[in-house]
Amino acid sequence: MNQMQQQTDKLSVFEQMESEVRSYCRSFRTVFTKASNAKMWDVNGKCYIDFFAGAGALNYGHNDSNIRTKLIDYLLEDGVAHSLDMATKAKETFLLTFNEVILQPRRLNYKVMFPGPTGTNTVESALKTARKVTGRTNVICFTNAFHGMTQGSLSATGNRFKRAGAGLQLGGTTFMPYDGYFGESLDTSFMLEKLLDDPGSGIDLPAAVILETLQGEGGLNSASSAWLRRVEQICRKNKMLLIVDDVQMGCGRTGTFFSFEDSGIKPDIVCLSKSIGGYGLPLALTLIKPEHDIWSPGEHNGTFRGNNLGFVAATEALRYWKSNDFQKDIKRKSEVIFACLERLAADYPDWISEVKGKGFIQGMAFRQPNLAAGLCAVAFNNGLIMETSGPYDEVAKLMPPLTIEDAVLKQGLTIMEQALKEVIETENKTVKYAAVAKVEVTYK
Repeated sequence: MNQMQQQTDKLSVFEQMESEVRSYCRSFRTVFTKASNAKMWDVNGKCYIDFFAGAGALNYGHNDSNIRTKLIDYLLEDGVAHSLDMATKAKETFLLTFNEVILQPRRLNYKVMFPGPTGTNTVESALKTARKVTGRTNVICFTNAFHGMTQGSLSATGNRFKRAGAGLQLGGTTFMPYDGYFGESLDTSFMLEKLLDDPGSGIDLPAAVILETLQGEGGLNSASSAWLRRVEQICRKNKMLLIVDDVQMGCGRTGTFFSFEDSGIKPDIVCLSKSIGGYGLPLALTLIKPEHDIWSPGEHNGTFRGNNLGFVAATEALRYWKSNDFQKDIKRKSEVIFACLERLAADYPDWISEVKGKGFIQGMAFRQPNLAAGLCAVAFNNGLIMETSGPYDEVAKLMPPLTIEDAVLKQGLTIMEQALKEVIETENKTVKYAAVAKVEVTYK
């Protein structure tokens, strides 16, 4: 029995018992058993470099030893694991550390809401907060946005395929063009302002604007600081709340803890999840300016608001941010990624249209969208895990753990470059054979 047949047999239980909705296991066709920082191993002992990082939930890598020790100690001490939203020592320690290490140094003042364990939970709570505060219902969102898969967050998500999964008409939102949607020559923030100022535009005055400063699932589209500041000004002018969805881009993914720091804006609400859990543990926060925290007790709740293991892991993960060293290291390694991608784009201009993203979420947009998936498939066979993004899945995306070792990062980039060469070589052969076949048919 060959290795491919063995892998198929090992996946049979998932194919027989798990819902057809499963997705990542279709691309990464193996059974994983072990992981450490930026590496994963499967049942055959094959090692893979992880340029996926749990879709951004593992910014601090797999099984960080310090976080793991804290979790084990907490469990062995019979620490409270589940507590709804009761007061626990683990939650108190997290709140104090988050305020001291993250909020105060950035001069940010937010109340912390624990809405439930996932990113879509924090987005839902943010939308409800904005509507409750303003008394309005409409929310402005943007082309190619991704905010989650439950009904409210899906209403603000642009992807047609994902929206269709709702099975009903999604409403309460108005989509506007994101920064750069029509190219660099047109500033779409002025379009937004004009439509809101015009009483005949047909757009109901919104409760809020929700945006990602860099659209991860939407194709690594990045908003400029100037555009973000103008959108914030439009919100202030119209007494709308500004919501930044930092579920995937927060916790250092773009280079700073919050993705909006360099722009200078101060959102009314910030959505955090994924890597705020520190260890890949489910945890979400909704940060709300105090004046907007007008909830009544229990008016928004959930069974798994009190994930104390998440609090323990998150508290320990914040140690990375106690000095500027970690952020400087992210910047240094981000430049290594960018230099590699820029060189490949220059070497293969007929295939790669542009390099996109920033920090530890960058990628290459392909002129032929299917080549991005082709690259990821070949890379996986060669021991590298990465995925695609964009409305046509045209971007091959790199998002390693922020803690990846220099040597492992360079090894992963080497595997990716070799995979790119293989894909282009195969494509060239396909085109050549097709041309020869056409000539032969014509000759006959």
